[in-house]
Amino acid sequence: MDTLSEDESENGSWAIPSGHIVAETKDSTDDSSRNAPGHPPYRRGIHPGMYRDRLWTMRQYAGFSSPRNTNKRFRKLLDSGQTGLSIAFDLPTQLGLDSDDELSSGEVGKVGVSIDSIHDMRELFSGIDMGSISTSMTINAPATTLLALYVAVAEEKGASLDQLSGTVQNDILKEYISRGLYIFPPEQSIRLTTDLMSWCNHNAPKWNTISISGYHMREAGCTASQEIALTLANAIYYSRMAIKNGMEIDDFAPRMSFFFACHNNFIEEASKFRAARQLWYELIDHEFAPTNPKSSQLRFHTQTSGVTLTAQQPINNAIRVAYQALSAVLGGTQSLHTNSFDEALGLPTEDSAQLALRTQQIIAEELGITEYVDPLGGSPSIEEKTDQLIHDARSIIEDIEKMGGAMECVKAAFQQKIIHESAWEQLRRVENKSELVVGVNSHVDEGEPAFEGLILDSSEAESKISRLIEMKASRDDNLVKNSLSELRLCCKSDSNVMPAIISAVKAEATVGEINSVLREEFGTWVAPSGV
Repeated sequence: MDTLSEDESENGSWAIPSGHIVAETKDSTDDSSRNAPGHPPYRRGIHPGMYRDRLWTMRQYAGFSSPRNTNKRFRKLLDSGQTGLSIAFDLPTQLGLDSDDELSSGEVGKVGVSIDSIHDMRELFSGIDMGSISTSMTINAPATTLLALYVAVAEEKGASLDQLSGTVQNDILKEYISRGLYIFPPEQSIRLTTDLMSWCNHNAPKWNTISISGYHMREAGCTASQEIALTLANAIYYSRMAIKNGMEIDDFAPRMSFFFACHNNFIEEASKFRAARQLWYELIDHEFAPTNPKSSQLRFHTQTSGVTLTAQQPINNAIRVAYQALSAVLGGTQSLHTNSFDEALGLPTEDSAQLALRTQQIIAEELGITEYVDPLGGSPSIEEKTDQLIHDARSIIEDIEKMGGAMECVKAAFQQKIIHESAWEQLRRVENKSELVVGVNSHVDEGEPAFEGLILDSSEAESKISRLIEMKASRDDNLVKNSLSELRLCCKSDSNVMPAIISAVKAEATVGEINSVLREEFGTWVAPSGV
């Protein structure tokens, strides 16, 4: 990537062809760039007291097999001290397919929980107070459907909409860029994204309507500065689209959240979070001029890195996770998931999941670091690295803006190319041993003991499919057909789709049926690879 010219750096600003001018970051030696925590540009944290006032949310990502089994894991984690839920959905659910769809064969419940209908969502949250627990749902293309199911079940359990708190990922751009679990063309996907944002703004004010994810792009191979840049560029695009669709910046920005990975380079990762906070403040404040201070505060969830976990010497992963988690905490995360040490081998066992949670609890309760706000702040190495990451990320964002913004770059495979090139370079470094990985190319042991992850019962998927078929046979077909017809009419107009989808799930329409209507009306799309 081209860096800023010397002239641009000296005059303190840089220009984007779209007409937006963003102030360049001041050098770390300037006291104004090191404001107190809780004050712009939020380099040192978004709250004055940080963890002295409120600990980060311990939100372990979980989901496998059936709603019943995942509910058991949720309740075990809550009993062990977890303070928020995070749902992993299986591949068919993420693609808007029912369990009995032929395309779902062999994938039901394999890498997350299978959700087909309101009955599954009821079972998933059995015995859990949805009005008091914060729930994060990692779902994108069918985000409207899964939020509708959540809302419907919460209302059945007596929770009011203004009580509901949590996050739906709802970040489709990164699916086109790095993950591939998209369904609809970009423009139609963005309509669904903004419809959900608008509906929550008017009906569920505590719900985070979108979580812009750098995590998946980082896991796919991009660097720390690229993770910041690609994530914030996507967030800028979503903000522009929401405003284009009639919302004000202060209507939605306070409920936007971010999701980052935390890798092994301790100093770089802690600095990355500080850099992202400051850069987001400067970008959003300059272009959108919000009046609510929360609109320009970058709130984020962190997950320790899955790609750094090794099948070789898997116990070492527990140490990697602990250091990554500590880096995220020192960087000021609001929410944290710590991976289990056995995830390179399979789904985490109950014991390994509990150890991952205990890792967070030890950091919170035994190390004493929660007594300090931005304890790394002022370190020359940290401040220098923070400034460098801001500068490098700005340069990439400038390139994206020159090409017309995040969406146009997606269509041209610009971000995809960046990630592929970075991933290849990282693999090359591991292969030539210029980057060492203990147990893989350094300190290799022969004859390592075998470890085994969680073994799933294949009969659970068969039972799940059978129950779905029975449900479809016993429900009111006319009610289902009428609700889907209303959804189809909604798609053909410019009406918000959320009310129609909520009505459909209450009528027992399935995830697959709802998204089949959306496919028929919106079409599908294949993204360029960037190769």
